[in-house]
Amino acid sequence: MTSLLPLPQSVSVADGLFVLRAGMAVEANPDLERVAAWLMTAVGRVGVRLTPASAIGHPRTNRAIGVRLRVAEDLPSEGYRLDVDASGIEISGGGEAGVFYGAQTLLQLLPERVFRAAAVAAAESVSVPFVQIRDEPRFGWRGVLLDVARHFMPKHDLLRFIDLMAMHRLNLLHLHLTDDQGWRVEIASRPRLTEIGGWRVESQVGPPPHSPVNGRPHGGFYTQDDIREIVAYARQRFIEVVPEIDIPGHSRAAIAAYPELGIGVGHDASATPAPPVATTWGVHPEVLNLEDSTVQFFRDVFTEIMDLFPSTYIGLGGDECPTDLWRDDARTQELMRARGIATEDGAREWFVEQIAEHIIARGRRPYGWDELLEGTPSPGTVVASWRGMRGALAGVRRGYDVVACPDDKAYLDYRQSDDPDEPIPFGALLSLRDTYSFEPIPADATPEEARRVLGGQANLWTEHMDSPRTVDYYAFPRLCAIAEVLWTRRRGTFEAFSARLDDHLRRLDALGVEYRRPTGPLPWQRRPEVEGQPLTAEQHAEHVAALVSGIAV
Repeated sequence: MTSLLPLPQSVSVADGLFVLRAGMAVEANPDLERVAAWLMTAVGRVGVRLTPASAIGHPRTNRAIGVRLRVAEDLPSEGYRLDVDASGIEISGGGEAGVFYGAQTLLQLLPERVFRAAAVAAAESVSVPFVQIRDEPRFGWRGVLLDVARHFMPKHDLLRFIDLMAMHRLNLLHLHLTDDQGWRVEIASRPRLTEIGGWRVESQVGPPPHSPVNGRPHGGFYTQDDIREIVAYARQRFIEVVPEIDIPGHSRAAIAAYPELGIGVGHDASATPAPPVATTWGVHPEVLNLEDSTVQFFRDVFTEIMDLFPSTYIGLGGDECPTDLWRDDARTQELMRARGIATEDGAREWFVEQIAEHIIARGRRPYGWDELLEGTPSPGTVVASWRGMRGALAGVRRGYDVVACPDDKAYLDYRQSDDPDEPIPFGALLSLRDTYSFEPIPADATPEEARRVLGGQANLWTEHMDSPRTVDYYAFPRLCAIAEVLWTRRRGTFEAFSARLDDHLRRLDALGVEYRRPTGPLPWQRRPEVEGQPLTAEQHAEHVAALVSGIAV
């Protein structure tokens, strides 16, 4: 039998094949018709044309039933059973999502050409082995952060990425929409955010601080209609899209568009000119000011964001916020005294909480980085632990839900090997084996604390990924490993995963994914002209330990 990925909870194989013939029908509960339509289209790509049967409860078609889809109340909402025997194929799920995941597993039992965009030739039939599979996910949050601020990903390519997520049973897309280097979502009430903030005059090529810029403009943004389409497309594949508007740091693109948001810029003729959208990477000093008008500006922004994104969680950043400009600005110090804010770190916490309260008032949950734990986030806030697992442990001990995405296991912009041909070798070494060793639950968490770990995610920061082809290289196959870690309850050895991955890579080949080969980068995936900035494990550990010293565990 073809190797499956992610690894199901239980697989039992029997002797025999069911022959799925052209003209057979797919029978589904009425509330599973969109899954049935998706499955018929997918199976059609191997050349076997299936047709819909009448909905259960109505007169049946005269055609033979090849596939039955049904909801089973004894299964969790994302769990499924897949049974193939002489009578046909039956996929049962605790809900529509579970049936969809069972259908994804069925595709892996078919020839790899099912993953191509069209059938090369018509086929009379295709064989499916007799099998019983029982499966459900370990975690409810199985995510990927995609940074479209540093390098914009056009809508067509983003939809393709969503399909790749669905194939791996990942269910949450965290879209990093704004940063110093660009603003990527249309805000109708503040059009300059994309008119000015949506592009930059050039981009740095390589890590800061000394890498050169390329002199080539870069930009792009999603219109509100684009966002509605992206959200609907993802929802059809049972993926929740969580937006992130990063505040109060990482806001230089917004300040470039509306200088009155910044510190001491654009307020009068003698003020410092507004900085342009950033063209280099790293943490920039510009931060939002603490004026009531600036807070209201971002309340308005987040209102539009929440109208566009129906997600439970709304990202507000809160990370890597320099405080020097607040410290040195007389107006900021005046506002801090008036509000009873003792420190600049307290100012960051105050600003974030103004927006968090706005999000909560709309019935949503704020979602931010583990810097929030250096203060006291609003109840109900979800914390993403990125600087190792210290934030995850501190969060669950303080009663917050957390998402684990430690950079040493889940930051897919980090270099994949010590191979000198590795393109732009940046950060710590994060090999495929390293990603497979990711454990989202902190080692010292009690069982009760562990239940506060919603799951985990891989983070794709795109400073060094200037095209969808490059995103493919950095993401795959390491994202396959992350997907299995987040899904399966019975993770095996890395060697067993690698053996199954060999089969899975042929599916990625059929899809045209330009993943990193086990032998290393292909010639056109290398960047010999760009200097990297690798860290040893010891250097990385020392750096992270300093960053998280403000989080008490």
